[in-house]
Amino acid sequence: MVARQARLNPSPCFHGMGISALRIRDRLIQRLRDEGIQNSRVLEVMREVPRHLFVEEALASRAYENTALPIGHGQTISQPYIVARMSELLLEHGPLDTVLEIGTGSGYQTAILAPLVNRLYSVERIAPLLEQAKLRLRELGRRNVRFKYSDGGVGLPEYAPFDAILVTAAPEGIPRALVYQLRMGGQMVLPVGSRDLQALVRVTRTEEGYEHEILERVMFVPLLGGVE
Repeated sequence: MVARQARLNPSPCFHGMGISALRIRDRLIQRLRDEGIQNSRVLEVMREVPRHLFVEEALASRAYENTALPIGHGQTISQPYIVARMSELLLEHGPLDTVLEIGTGSGYQTAILAPLVNRLYSVERIAPLLEQAKLRLRELGRRNVRFKYSDGGVGLPEYAPFDAILVTAAPEGIPRALVYQLRMGGQMVLPVGSRDLQALVRVTRTEEGYEHEILERVMFVPLLGGVE
């Protein structure tokens, strides 16, 4: 099934902010290319999405820097490179139908993934972040996302199996509960490790369980249980 190719209909505030001028976004996309991002569709969507809508107003002037930024509640919006890298990894073997995102956060990664897949489920454990993300995604016209207020470590077994899972916070080990929500051959991209030492990992579900490959060093907030 071919992934949706819908483009954004940016809000008036997107056009009105000087920081979102084409040259600034183009500079960010060129930096992502320089750092190895090759998927043209991922880069196109990264260029379209107004990242300043996903950060606090006081940090809007830094929205198009290739850096992580705080979003409150002890959470961060990932740096654009990591968002692009994780999205590219998920899409490496072709179009995806049904995808699960663990950790909606600000909704930025959600906004990037939504036009790249057919159906996206996104789970968030912090209620205020989830409500803000819903509003942002609605403003951007993302209609193929279903949100769930829940403990992300549990996943969404009622909608499994998924073609792919993307996790935006770091468990200390590979969560088997999520692995078994992948279809056979499906892949999960996630950070794994302690607060001080983490790696980006790609997991593939197999008949025997799963295989994994370690890709690069990263730094994410830890994956926590429960809801707030």
